[in-house]
Amino acid sequence: MARTLIVKATAGEDAPERCSQAFTVAATALSAGASVSLWLTGESAWLAVPGRAEQFTLPHAAPLADLLGIVLSAGTVTVCTQCAARRDLTEDQLLPGVRIAGAAVFVEECLADGAQALVY
Repeated sequence: MARTLIVKATAGEDAPERCSQAFTVAATALSAGASVSLWLTGESAWLAVPGRAEQFTLPHAAPLADLLGIVLSAGTVTVCTQCAARRDLTEDQLLPGVRIAGAAVFVEECLADGAQALVY
């Protein structure tokens, strides 16, 4: 059975290195053959809005939009329900393929056999 990696990004432009690390690890895990679920919480929720990831810059880091595209192409990307609500975001405002889900779904993913969760 393939391993599943759940990566929770808790920061966006407010902590760019931590944010970039979460996206980098998620994309790298996909390249290594893991199933990946990337959760966007707090300020990282904005990165699921079209055009926002393209605006994110961090010297010596892969472009965030590219990393997000990799995860969207082969994994899942979820914006936290409460985080979306606090920012008045709805699924129709997010990139295609991004869903909104809450803590129960996050916990279910984390407790599944073969799952490993990382929080950045």
